[in-house]
Amino acid sequence: MATVSVRYIVHDVDAAIDFYCRHLGFREVMHPAPTFAMLTRGDLRLVLSAPGGQGGGGQIMPDGTRPEPGGWNRFTLQVTDLAGTVEALRRQGVHFRNEIVTGVGGNQILIDDPSGNPVELFEPTIAEAQLAATPAPRDEP
Repeated sequence: MATVSVRYIVHDVDAAIDFYCRHLGFREVMHPAPTFAMLTRGDLRLVLSAPGGQGGGGQIMPDGTRPEPGGWNRFTLQVTDLAGTVEALRRQGVHFRNEIVTGVGGNQILIDDPSGNPVELFEPTIAEAQLAATPAPRDEP
């Protein structure tokens, strides 16, 4: 069951579903309308909304601002072999924003979904940057 939810505004919900399920291991949970879908991958729920329309996360703001995809905020997916993952995704035609970057906790690269929303692929190189399979228990005083 998902414990974290992220919403992305996308131009084409069907194209986004295909991208996330085919390339990144997500599973479609529901797609009740052309402008909305919910996907999951482990503890992450990804909510996809098309801009415009009435109600929901893609609706136009009271001041007339229309939600748009893109930007630089992103979620991160941990991988165990970043170079191999990059190679496989390049063969599948996935768009990359950059090349692999070496950071203080690991290596990363940014890909774009079909609407231009970034997703970071991250391979930790130190234990502290590794995602835990289950939350570590808190020490009691």
